[in-house]
Amino acid sequence: MFGLRLAFFSLCLIGLSACNKAPLHHQESFVFGTRVEILVAGLDEAKAHRATAAALREFDRLHRTYHAWQPSALSALNSAIAAGKTAVVKPEMAALLADAQRFSALSEGLFDPGIGRLISLWGFQSDEFKSVRPDPEKLATWRLAQPGIADLKLKGDQVSSAQTQLAIDFGGYLKGVALDRAAAILREQGVNNALINIGGNVLALGSKNGEPWRVGIQHPRQAGPIATVALLDGEAIGTSGDYQRYFELDGKRYCHLLDPRSAEPVMHTQALTVLIAPGAEAGKMSDMSSKPLFISGERWPELATKLGINQVLRIDAKGHLQVSKTLFKRLEFVGGKPQEIEIIP
Repeated sequence: MFGLRLAFFSLCLIGLSACNKAPLHHQESFVFGTRVEILVAGLDEAKAHRATAAALREFDRLHRTYHAWQPSALSALNSAIAAGKTAVVKPEMAALLADAQRFSALSEGLFDPGIGRLISLWGFQSDEFKSVRPDPEKLATWRLAQPGIADLKLKGDQVSSAQTQLAIDFGGYLKGVALDRAAAILREQGVNNALINIGGNVLALGSKNGEPWRVGIQHPRQAGPIATVALLDGEAIGTSGDYQRYFELDGKRYCHLLDPRSAEPVMHTQALTVLIAPGAEAGKMSDMSSKPLFISGERWPELATKLGINQVLRIDAKGHLQVSKTLFKRLEFVGGKPQEIEIIP
């Protein structure tokens, strides 16, 4: 059984704010293996179309450049690493790799784009997933090598690694980069009010005709949102969940969120949402930070503090809900506040 559900919905889709005050310009596409959409408020149709089209073109460029398993600049780098060769990359890729290394170290290695080969072994470098565990011998080989992005050697535009099992996969990173790029492009084009949604990673600009953009946080086991939250100008929100990319085998759910320490899918958490304050890298942080916090399980408050994040919601494997005090104050629960909820100071 396979599952893919967006963690967030546009305002008009969940019907929580009036959508008839003024028309919204809406464009969508399918990149990064998911549906993306941009809504613009307060602009004439022609100007809004030009701006959103420019952002969508950037999404397509990033998707083609950094695709992990189809021919791309990133797959070429992975081939060079596997052959023990040094690759020359463009400044943009060198900067992304250096930044990913920095955040991986900050997250105690729980965020690690260097586990691309492990992702492939589990079958998640594909649009469809087979209900089968990896080959035991190949998995044992990966565990023995334990490759990670820290094994990369970066020297200007030259990238190499003595660890040939290393392979880069930006699947847990690139959507956030794209959010920030889109926000910058829209602002340059004169767009001050927009909602950018990349498969559930959302960044808000301004407001929706004077009202806050409100998004819903998807319930991991039921249709519809568990809660909604109004986003301030520049805030970004992202969720990692076991309901987005997974397969089931012998009654167990195997999701795409892999723990680099065990080389196994995480099973102690159903979903984890982070809300990031406005900033130049809010989108990127909303994408990157949800992964290590999801993987860390019950230790998430400690790691969240280390990462400087104070708005988090977690649902564990039993459906128990934990939420930081700061985020709890902003949530509107659908159908009333859950009975089993723990507020984290």
